[in-house]
Amino acid sequence: MTVFVLWIIAFVLIAYFAHKRWDSGLSRGLDKMLPSVLKTHGDNRYLWIVALAILGATTLVRPVDILLVLVLLAIIGLIVMKLANWASSKATH
Repeated sequence: MTVFVLWIIAFVLIAYFAHKRWDSGLSRGLDKMLPSVLKTHGDNRYLWIVALAILGATTLVRPVDILLVLVLLAIIGLIVMKLANWASSKATH
């Protein structure tokens, strides 16, 4: 229960400060980091604020879980890239 309360507090604070700073640079900072398909251009404010708040709160409360998820995503990404390269080499023959 304590972890849940801490997560809610972190979520609310991150969402509040992200909403407060959205026009003064947060959306521009996101646009610099994201590929063109995902750029915000100032739109979808609430979607991005909720996503950032969820990631931030989870990282603060359960950092090991985030690291494990990142490692698993990296492994899955490598496997998908290897399979795509293998499939493309088979398709060209």
